[in-house]
Amino acid sequence: MSRVEIRWRKSSFSADPEGNCIELALHEGDVLVRESDEPGAVVKITPAKLRAFLASAKAGKFDGLT
Repeated sequence: MSRVEIRWRKSSFSADPEGNCIELALHEGDVLVRESDEPGAVVKITPAKLRAFLASAKAGKFDGLT
């Protein structure tokens, strides 16, 4: 079985001295999301659902969670 190389990207705005941040990668049309300090836990989401989530976050719909 061949292994696929996944190219993870993190924001250039990530200023955490430990390097911990959210990383994203494209794979077979989906977006993969992981935390850099927990690289084995990966969430797969469609680009459309990620766009909807980000729009909701920017609109403040999750502000009450923290």
